Amino acid sequence: MMDPNLLTLIKLCLIFAVNALMARGLSDSDADPSVTQRPRLLRCNHSLLLLEMERCGEQFTADMNHIPPEDRCNLTHFIREYHVFSFCTEINAERIGCFWPNPQVERFIIRVHRHFFSNCTLERLAFADPPDDTLILLILVPVFLTLAMVALVVWCSKRSDILA
Repeated sequence: MMDPNLLTLIKLCLIFAVNALMARGLSDSDADPSVTQRPRLLRCNHSLLLLEMERCGEQFTADMNHIPPEDRCNLTHFIREYHVFSFCTEINAERIGCFWPNPQVERFIIRVHRHFFSNCTLERLAFADPPDDTLILLILVPVFLTLAMVALVVWCSKRSDILA
């Protein structure tokens, strides 16, 4: 039979080994430091930000010119181009030291939306009330079911001596 103190020591060593392996795996020390580090705290250069947003917008305009105007209201036709545009604005704003989104970037994106998607209004569905017969059924059925359930509970509670 094994000594209980030795068994406890083995368990303790095993726990420390597993803990060390887990901590090493969770720390991800092999990760690319440029991805995991926070951006430097720079002052936002608004004029440079506007120039970079214009560059992103020019690329988006060039990409959207390849899409027929009748397909510009269907997101499935230009989702890749829009993702590239959005990523371009985000990465450049953060690189310059500006928050994303910020009011200047939002105004630029709204301007792009107005240019490309101004004719993409959704037709609102006009909801109408159901016919009176249907409405009456939709109201009365739950009311009567509730009353029936209450009556059943009261009836069963009065007859609990017989049912038990």
